[in-house]
Amino acid sequence: MSKTTPATVALSKTGVAFELFPYDYDPAAPRVGLQAAEALGWAPEQVFKTLMTLVDGKAACVIVPSDCEVSMKKLAAAIGGKSAQMMKPADAERLTGYKVGGVSPFGQRKAVPTVMDETAVLFDRILINGGQRGLLLGMTPDEAARATNAKLADLTA
Repeated sequence: MSKTTPATVALSKTGVAFELFPYDYDPAAPRVGLQAAEALGWAPEQVFKTLMTLVDGKAACVIVPSDCEVSMKKLAAAIGGKSAQMMKPADAERLTGYKVGGVSPFGQRKAVPTVMDETAVLFDRILINGGQRGLLLGMTPDEAARATNAKLADLTA
């Protein structure tokens, strides 16, 4: 497994400190984020998943705890839209340059509005996908928000 991804390159260029957390990715896992948390021995609420969505038809990136579901109504409101929905996997891969299961909010092909669940600030460190299946990055919530220019909001159902 390569430890260099567009995400790690982007973070290094912006001076964001991060740690690598590789794990054995299980493509058969029903919920990849929960499987990653279990594999690494971290609490699921500290392991954040990256989801690509559409708000009023425009792409948006959402970062939420792996044990939570996104409230589309709250997401739309956080971005100033009326409705939100999940992006189709093929569209997410084309837009971000990452494979589903390895989508990182860092180093995407095209910058899009990003919103991170406000519970991230409850922790000293969180894990977020590093740009490939089986690689998470550990960092402070503040650094994650700064690196993605993310807005913090209540996003979970």
